[in-house]
Order: sequence, then C-alpha cells, then structure tokens
Amino acid sequence: MASVLKVDKLDPQSGTALEIGTSGDTVTIPTGAGLTVVDEVKTNKISPATGAAFALGDSGDTFTVPSGATIVNSGTATGFGGISWQSVVTGSTMTAVAGKGYPIDTTSNECTITLPASASVGDTIVFADYARNWGTNKIIIDSNGLNYQGSSDASSISYGIDGTALRIVYMDATKGWIPTVAGAVAYSTGGNSEGIFGFGYAITDVTNLVSNTGVVAADTAGVGTARKGVGACEYGGDKGIFGYGNDGSYVSMSNLVTNAGVVESDVTGVGTARGYIPACSYGGDKGIFAYGWTAAGTGSMSNLVTNAGVIGSDVTGVGTARGSLPACEYGGDKGIFGYGTTGSVASMTNLVSNTGVVATDVLGVGTAREQVAACSYGGDKGIFAYGTTGSYVSVSNLVSNGGVVTTDVTGVGTARRGPAACEYGYDKGIFAYGNDALDMTTRNLVSNTGVVATDATGAGTARYIVAGCSFN
Repeated sequence: MASVLKVDKLDPQSGTALEIGTSGDTVTIPTGAGLTVVDEVKTNKISPATGAAFALGDSGDTFTVPSGATIVNSGTATGFGGISWQSVVTGSTMTAVAGKGYPIDTTSNECTITLPASASVGDTIVFADYARNWGTNKIIIDSNGLNYQGSSDASSISYGIDGTALRIVYMDATKGWIPTVAGAVAYSTGGNSEGIFGFGYAITDVTNLVSNTGVVAADTAGVGTARKGVGACEYGGDKGIFGYGNDGSYVSMSNLVTNAGVVESDVTGVGTARGYIPACSYGGDKGIFAYGWTAAGTGSMSNLVTNAGVIGSDVTGVGTARGSLPACEYGGDKGIFGYGTTGSVASMTNLVSNTGVVATDVLGVGTAREQVAACSYGGDKGIFAYGTTGSYVSVSNLVSNGGVVTTDVTGVGTARRGPAACEYGYDKGIFAYGNDALDMTTRNLVSNTGVVATDATGAGTARYIVAGCSFN
C-alpha cells in the first residue's frame, strides 16, 4: 500500500462497524488537521496530545450533560462558578458580593454585613466564623432592601454561635435570601436600633426617644390622649404601638409609632378597655397586648396586633388574670408575660408562641412583685427587673432564649416601681423612669449579655407607670 491514502469516504466492508488499526496501533491526526464527528464518539479516556492541558471546545460552545448522566470529579474542579474565598475580615462593617466566601474574625468587635442591593436567583454567599468568636461578638446581617427568609429589610438578623458556618442563597423576591447551611440564628425583629418611652403618671402624653447608644432625649410634646398604665410593643419589624391605659377611666385607644419615632394621633379602641397592661412582639413582626386591670377587676384576655399595626378583638384569656405586669420578647420570635398582681403579688409567667398563642401558667421563679419592667437583650433573650412587693426592689431575672426565667440576680441601681424598658442598639436594653417614693428619670442600661449597669442621669419629665418599645 502507498504511504498516503486519499479518499473522501470510508465505509465498513460489511455491517455498520468500521475499525481503524489494531490493538497497540497509534492513529495520529497532525497539527492543523481537524476531525469532525457529526454523530457520536465513544471512548474510555481523553488525554492531551502534549503537556497537561486539555481544551474541550471553544469559547461560546455549550456542552450538555443529559438527564440521568453524572460527572464524577476525582480531582480538583476550578472555574465552575464556585465560591471565591476572600481574605479574613476583621472590621466592624463589610459589604458582601455574590459568589464569594468570607472568613469573619470578630475577636475585637461585632461585624455588620451589608448584602447586595440586588440579586439573581441562585446567587450564593458564604460566611464562616474564623476565630470561633461569634458567640462573643456576633455578625449582623443587613439585607439591604431585599427580604431575608421572607422578612423585610426592617428586620435585624444576627448570628451569635461560636463556630457557625453560614451559606445563604437568593431564592426570589418573596423569600429573598435563605440560609441553606447555618448555625442557630437569632432572628430579632424586636431588637431595633432605637426606642421610645411614652405616657405615664402623673397622667401625661409626653414621649422621650432613646438613641442607638441608650441616651434618653428631652420631652417631645404629647400626641393623643394623656394616660397612664399604657402598654407598648413593636410591630412590622421597625415600628411601635402604644395601646390602652387609664385617663381617669380605662380606655382602649391606641397610637402608632412610625419607624422614625413619631407618635400618631389616637386610633379608635378595639377590645376591652383596660390599663396597667403589658405588650410584646411575636412572630418577628406582630404584637400582642394581654392581661391588665379592667373596670371589673383583673383580666386575662389578649388582643393581637397585625404587622400593619391593627389591633384585633378580644381573644379569650389564658392563665391567671392579673394586672401591673410586664412582657418582653425572647427566642427571636416569641414572647413572655410575667409577674404582676391578682390583688396579691405574683411570679408566674405565660409564654407566647410565634403565632401569638398564650400558654397556661408556668410556676413562678424569683421574687413575686408587680409594676415590673421587661425588655429583650442579646437578640434572643429577655430580662425582668425592678418592681414592688410592697417594698421597692431592684432585683432582675434573666430569660433564656428558650423562655426559661432564672432566679433573682442581685439588684443594681435604685430600687423602684413602675419603670419602663425597651431595646436599643439592636441587642441591648434600657430601664428608665419609675418611682422610689419620688418620681424619677434615672436610667439603667442593659448590656448584650444581660448585665444591668448602675444609675445614669435621665432626661425629660419624671414619672412612673410608663410604657416603652423600640423602633427603626
């Protein structure tokens, strides 16, 4: 045979199988020549002709792996749109980018992470606790206008468990970013950056804003009906509501608070008129008023607040009817009512589920007392403090993120009755005002670990039986 064979087509001698060469042979297609297959190539191995790089196709080509087929990678895959890990983040703020991973070291400070302002379905970001310190200094997620697990940007989301690895994926406009790998999340829509105290005795309607550093401002001229014994809580993730109270008679009107801390005029009351009533948020963006004194005595009925600030009609009461008790959030999306008086001071508590259902009495822990105040701290825990047993006290009782109340903690600050409390700075709390035989403006800050600080100078009109909630 000649050394060169030139043909336009090779067909098998019989059947449909064509064999080129025999075992051990090498068939070489020289540089510059091309081999075009318009149907199917079956082979057990493809190796580069020279070197170690093998190119599959050209730019713009598409290769489809059909349904039922599997690509098994026994080596290293790069350039497939995976996570690109960045250098360690140690600052107090950072802006995340889709497709990247961030080891975050919070040894020296908390870190607020701003997510992208826009995202596409499937965008992925990963965060890792570099120094196992998120339990001491947590990370805070700012969803930057997009939803996070279905909740609006008004929510403050924090992760505070040592060793957490967090992988979030953008799903759609309804649910937004959803963690697909995560440690425990403290979802603290109740823990906003600022707070407000309002109303109180002597009967007044003045309010006082609380900054994100826990500083109480001077009086703001009152809006709405002056009254005492009002309840207050957050709703909608970033707004507040004052409700009920006593202006000489028990009332049921409410006043909404915008996310800028502006109190609005009276809204016609819904439900049983009553005062000395507590309230707290639940479910991330809703609220509940319950218990309190009515013209007929103590009550146990409750009234839910929607995430638009609309109060519902009475729900049949659960637990011991009582008044002059506080409430706060715990666990990120649940609430707790505790202490109060039935005519005699009490210490029982009642948990509120994340759907707003009040549970039966839990046996009391700590000193029985009334005119106590309560707020959340640490993103998912709570604290009851101060009050009167017949004598003024300053003891406090912490609430775990499972809703368990601890025994008395030795009091700090001036013993008094009827202070107000709210969250500030996302994860801290403040008690202010009250009466120790004289009305006062004294304030006591609560750290994000639940430690109550000594007395600090307050501001505004001295009063007690004041209401407080957070906003923004």
